[in-house]
Amino acid sequence: MYGSTCADMQVDVMGECLSSIKNVVDTTSGCFYPRSNHWEKLEEGRSVTSVAAEFGIAPSIVSRLWRQFQTTGTAIREFSSGRSRGTTSADDRYIVLQARRKRRQTAGEIARHTTQATGRPISRFTVARRLHGGGLFARRPITPAHRRRRSLWCREHRNWRDNERGRVLFTDESRFSLSSDSHRILIWRERESRNHPSNIIERDRYGGRGVLVWGGIMLGSRTDLHIFDAGSVNGIRYCNEILLPFVRLFRGAMGLQFLFMDDNEPCHRTVAAEQLLESEYIERMDWPARSPDLNPIEHVWDFLGRRLAARTLPPVMIRELRLALQDEWAAMPQQLIDTLILSMGRRCETCLAVRGDHIPY
Repeated sequence: MYGSTCADMQVDVMGECLSSIKNVVDTTSGCFYPRSNHWEKLEEGRSVTSVAAEFGIAPSIVSRLWRQFQTTGTAIREFSSGRSRGTTSADDRYIVLQARRKRRQTAGEIARHTTQATGRPISRFTVARRLHGGGLFARRPITPAHRRRRSLWCREHRNWRDNERGRVLFTDESRFSLSSDSHRILIWRERESRNHPSNIIERDRYGGRGVLVWGGIMLGSRTDLHIFDAGSVNGIRYCNEILLPFVRLFRGAMGLQFLFMDDNEPCHRTVAAEQLLESEYIERMDWPARSPDLNPIEHVWDFLGRRLAARTLPPVMIRELRLALQDEWAAMPQQLIDTLILSMGRRCETCLAVRGDHIPY
């Protein structure tokens, strides 16, 4: 050390800092930068810009870590508790109470009222998160026209015999995520403490990365589970990936008695889909809007979600999720499917009893 110049000492310090920078980049980004001949070049006192270009990161990051190293002697990122909550527990209870008292308020309206009451600005996004944490989610209310159509449909189908229900292929799409809300978690809590923050788990509204699947069920049979590749499903994809390879196959096996059920999603009601069904002589079942509770396949999706959550090693990658869904779909008992389809009569009676409103199915 006695023979070292000030320039040599600065190079040594810069090299140590660069090593710390590299460690930070490696651990935070998950990227691997090979330690090859260029590593010696980083210890030659190069500029911040050239170092940033070498690592493929912003010069501001290198500059900030260099200043941090000069001040504290380390460039390792310290633990941070994150941004503090913008609302108190009392604010959270007030937000949930407002939504329960006037259920047709928007999140923006609740945010304005809460801001006026507390004197602190609160965004509608914060309100939405607090309502989700309190178990409240925005849903479009069912209209009188929807109730009339649902009641009419139930009156027409409540007395169907088993052989009539057995000719219907019930179909639907569903999305499954790697961070699935199907994970049932039980807790020990006191009465009236359901909305306490310690008893609530906030989840991503869209569940993170996942896949969209399609399936069909009928008495004594089911289709293969189709998993869509990335991208939105339009009418052309619906025809090419669903109607032609799956629905047409069942129509050919059953003949003219075959009845096809799908909901009123826009991609299901395109001109291309309508023309294809007509050209293949596939009869489509009339289906009332806003009626997932009448479709027995909704319980199949719930069953699959619970089976995924119950796995010893739940899927953590998309490829694993796709394989797990295929396995659970194939292993699902046919008796479960048959029982769900045979419950259609009870569903219709229950819906009529509440005059077309939603039912607990």
